[in-house]
Amino acid sequence: MSNRRAGNDRRDCCRLCGTALPERIDEAASDGFCSTGCRDIAAEYGTSGDDGADRRDSEGVPVGSTAELEGPAASRTFFRVDGMHSATCEAFLESVAADRDGVTDAEASYVTETVRVDHDPERISADALEDALSRLGYTAYLRSDATADDETGGTRRSREMAGLRKRRSEDMLEMRYVVGVVFGSFLLLPFVAVLYPMFLTSFTDWGAIAHFEDAFTGFSGPLYLPLFLVMTGAIVYLTGGPLLRGAYVSLKLRRPTTDLLAALTILSAYGFSIVVSGLGRNDLYFDLTIVVAAVVMGATYYEATIKRRATDRLTDLTVSQVDTARLYASDGSTTEIPVADLETGDRVLVREGERIPVDGTLADGECTVDEAVVTGESLPVTKREGDDLVGGSVVTTDAAVVDVGERTTSSIDRLTRVVWNVQSADHGVTRRGDDAAGTIAPIVLAAAVVVGGGSFVAGETGVTASLAVLMTLMVASPWALGFATSYSVAASLQAALERGIVVFDETVFERLRAVDVVVFDKTGTLTTGDMTVREVDAPDDLLAAAVALERRAAHPAAAAITEAFGPDSAADGAATRADGGSTTADTAVEEFRTHATGVEGTVDGRTVLVGHPDLFRERGWTLEGELEARIDRARAAGRLPVVVGRDGTAEGVVIVGDEPREGWDETIAALDEAGTDIVVLTGDDRTAAAVFERHSGVDDVFAGVPPNGKTAAVERLRADNRVAMVGDGTNDAPALAAADLGISLGSGTALAADAADIAIVDDDLGAVEDAFALAGTARDRLRQNLALAFVYNAIAIPAAVLGVVNPLVTTVAVVASTLLIVGNAERSLVED
Repeated sequence: MSNRRAGNDRRDCCRLCGTALPERIDEAASDGFCSTGCRDIAAEYGTSGDDGADRRDSEGVPVGSTAELEGPAASRTFFRVDGMHSATCEAFLESVAADRDGVTDAEASYVTETVRVDHDPERISADALEDALSRLGYTAYLRSDATADDETGGTRRSREMAGLRKRRSEDMLEMRYVVGVVFGSFLLLPFVAVLYPMFLTSFTDWGAIAHFEDAFTGFSGPLYLPLFLVMTGAIVYLTGGPLLRGAYVSLKLRRPTTDLLAALTILSAYGFSIVVSGLGRNDLYFDLTIVVAAVVMGATYYEATIKRRATDRLTDLTVSQVDTARLYASDGSTTEIPVADLETGDRVLVREGERIPVDGTLADGECTVDEAVVTGESLPVTKREGDDLVGGSVVTTDAAVVDVGERTTSSIDRLTRVVWNVQSADHGVTRRGDDAAGTIAPIVLAAAVVVGGGSFVAGETGVTASLAVLMTLMVASPWALGFATSYSVAASLQAALERGIVVFDETVFERLRAVDVVVFDKTGTLTTGDMTVREVDAPDDLLAAAVALERRAAHPAAAAITEAFGPDSAADGAATRADGGSTTADTAVEEFRTHATGVEGTVDGRTVLVGHPDLFRERGWTLEGELEARIDRARAAGRLPVVVGRDGTAEGVVIVGDEPREGWDETIAALDEAGTDIVVLTGDDRTAAAVFERHSGVDDVFAGVPPNGKTAAVERLRADNRVAMVGDGTNDAPALAAADLGISLGSGTALAADAADIAIVDDDLGAVEDAFALAGTARDRLRQNLALAFVYNAIAIPAAVLGVVNPLVTTVAVVASTLLIVGNAERSLVED
């Protein structure tokens, strides 16, 4: 049995999300919950899975927990595997890993190209697993090593896509396709120049065509066979290699796929041509082998290109991970070292505005920390000596000396592993084309056996019967299903990308159509996440003095006040007040002091204090009853009151808050009208979400929910619903990954984008509604294209029955089917 940290003992964990209970026993903790949010979610949806026990993952860790396995017999390794593109690939790689001695569990997801393996490192190493998974064209490597060596920006997903091994894989795919097409084009020249006109004489004797009737009368098959055999074989290997691998895997697992259907056409045409060349006949189908391999792999390559473009759109997102730390020595000197080199007991200096690299505690003094990226709280938190600091959060005032904790990783690093855990179990849905292949492939094979057996019984030779089997496979196998699926997916992803909706895999539209509950994070998603001044009631000269002080502070509220009333906020040098007044910027700051919840200084000879109401109380400054009532009303509305005063008396208040995002009302109303339930989760208190709770389209609002609680809420909802989660922060990442569908906003953090299935590039909530509309039309378009895939068979099969099938007929059928599918796929999916 694997070991876990004592802090995750079931008795000391939240009954809903597995988070360690707080030491301070409040009402929620006394009921066994880490927060009021978890308690409210449990009251609505329950605390457990179907078996009535706390939900635990395969490591024995509560669902949503960031605890990691320990001990030599409990190692979990994540691999990125290039070459995965179907549910069949998932099953194959899982079986390969599970068959190895020392492996206890394996899960794969082609959606994220991830394979997670639980194993005993003393019996099988990570290197041995990497070698085992790198077979049949798959390339496996540790996911932690998958990022580009020279890339530090963007999302981890984009850095993995830019990694050296991934680039080599993509370059190899491109090279194989281009070389195959170039060689294939040369090999098709005799078909276009001679063979096609010759076969056309069977249908017409018009003009110059009649001269080709006897073009191949003296054709010597055995003489030209080596050239065609070798050249076409090379093209099949280079261009059609991934198809053949997919066909082999589908046969091994007894799960027919579109790869198998395409391989049947390619190999049967190749084999038929070899046999008839030896017989001296001129009905060669090497062209069919080349064209089908090129067309199907062309669609696959196009799909991969669109996905790469989608990933490239995310390279400018916020990066929450920190790669280096400033090691703080006892003499006050600092040395910059990699975070990976930090050890327990080290001290790290984090300056104002910088991100804390690892979890730890504040060594001395006080500072203010913005933990929104991890916890979802929109307001900074005051930290004092001995308080815990979360890796990934930002020091907003003063500097912090951090004592490195027992685990020299940040909460973001562990959140990343949680995301990987969920993603590796995120099995992709079987493509609709593969569903059809599962039904059609046995019929095609049975038909070939019947035709071949019938020919043999009728007295035909073994060679003739074999040719009949190969001809049946050539004309009856609907190879175009694979092309139709890949091209339709690529066209849908491109249409989404043009509308600022980045979709990472083809299963998204399938899952999006099934969604009946949409969960929204509040801060940064339904709201902008940026502090702005909403109201102000303060004397002009005092407000000007406050601006002079706040210009020196690093608090988000200070930035909002400076932006609203500072000298740059109006063209004439005066800032416009909310009540129509103005403030002048001609103020002189003689002294300046920073407090945990505000700033203080001497401005124009008078002592000025700006900050939280509690700061005024702590300092003994006077707060009159009317001002207290104004403060209470602001808090009730979910906003932050910043009190301003001078010489011992509070004289006014500036109310700041993050505004609801533009279009949020219309988006929720549209989703509600479509029959979708809406749930809002926030780490803030309930008053901050009051405006959303009052909306008629919102079904439930849960406040005070920690990150693990969000994940647990999504898990509970998924028990009876198909759930989409919309978020933007690192703290949302596990919930985004746990949902049936994750949607992140473009201003969100890198980990949120990595965990999501859809990223909204322009922070436009209306794009969420557009994504649902695209999903519906994409399904209809795919169905149409799968039907058009049978145009090839509709032409080739009757021609074969009538005895007039030849390379020209099959080529016409290929071209007709391909053009119809491309034309239909490229039609606009939605009205602009």
